[in-house]
Amino acid sequence: MKISSLQENFKNGLFIVSHIAGKNVNLPILNNVMIKSMQGDIKLITTDLEIGIVTRVRGKVEEDGEFTIEAKILSDYISLLPNQKVDLEINKNNALIKCENYKTVIRGESAEEYPLVPEIEKEIYFKTNINDFKKALSQVIFAVSGSETRMELSGVFFSFNKKKLIMAATDSYRLAERIISIETNTKEEKNVIIPAKALQEVIRIISVLKNEDLNENNDIIFYLSDNQILFTIGSTEVVSRLIEGQYPDYKQIIPVNRETKAKIDRAELLRAVKAAALFSKIGINDINLDFPENKNKIIVSSASGQTGENIAELDAETTGKDNGIVVNYKYVLDGINNIDSEKIVIEIIDGNTPCVLKGENNNNYAYIIMPIKQ
Repeated sequence: MKISSLQENFKNGLFIVSHIAGKNVNLPILNNVMIKSMQGDIKLITTDLEIGIVTRVRGKVEEDGEFTIEAKILSDYISLLPNQKVDLEINKNNALIKCENYKTVIRGESAEEYPLVPEIEKEIYFKTNINDFKKALSQVIFAVSGSETRMELSGVFFSFNKKKLIMAATDSYRLAERIISIETNTKEEKNVIIPAKALQEVIRIISVLKNEDLNENNDIIFYLSDNQILFTIGSTEVVSRLIEGQYPDYKQIIPVNRETKAKIDRAELLRAVKAAALFSKIGINDINLDFPENKNKIIVSSASGQTGENIAELDAETTGKDNGIVVNYKYVLDGINNIDSEKIVIEIIDGNTPCVLKGENNNNYAYIIMPIKQ
């Protein structure tokens, strides 16, 4: 194999793929990146057997071939080179790298033992704007469960439903749901659960790609097989296994009716919740949200035997009966920080049922918090 590319192109490509090439004791070759040149194409490939990343690097191919090199050392070395042409040639088990007055030899391994990244058919597709997708995904992924006792909750639920994509995540204590528009060439509806780790890689890759690395419409395209999903992001592809199992019917816990509704300034609520957090009970993180009838107020309060107590009365537009709920302040802060609206709407039935937070005039995002029962 003999290829050449600009240092910046190499560096960016390695940055995209190297993140999942960690310290794998059982299969050391997974710590490597595979460089594959074929028919004028240069590809960098990594996999951890659950996620596979393939990205194309602009450059020149003089001789086809494939070879693997430890991802970290190659990435670290290439990033130190001047932004000039980098020549890479394979001689037996060595990679010879030249760039201006730098010459180095890095030992590597044959690509024969490197696991294949699954190929997924690209007939049926779903696609959406890449920036809309990134923002929407970030609004739900934080609610994924960190425990592996219920594997289905360790991923994000994707429901491809004709012209819309519904994303939902829950850890049983709170739930986030976001809806965005999509395009597709099928009438089929697909429901899948995607591991949070794979989606975090997708967010990371989107964040580092430049406009020239994306397609002309700035789309992200999804392709599905029975147990895999492929994300196509310009010249980069991410393949992930899907989580098997049935996602819980979370729609059942989203309150349909409400007894009390309040609309409040987002910044004021954020300040009051942060203040109340200082006086919540350690380990419980409880704060009280009270909605006195006909007062147009929300009272945010907390008390702890160790630190003291705090009460804040906030102006709000309230309707409905006298009501209140006790919730975990951390979950409330997560919701406020992910609602993109100057006004936040809070809806509750009573202190024993979940409360709903959403933005004013926004029916595409809902955040549900389970109450702390006294």
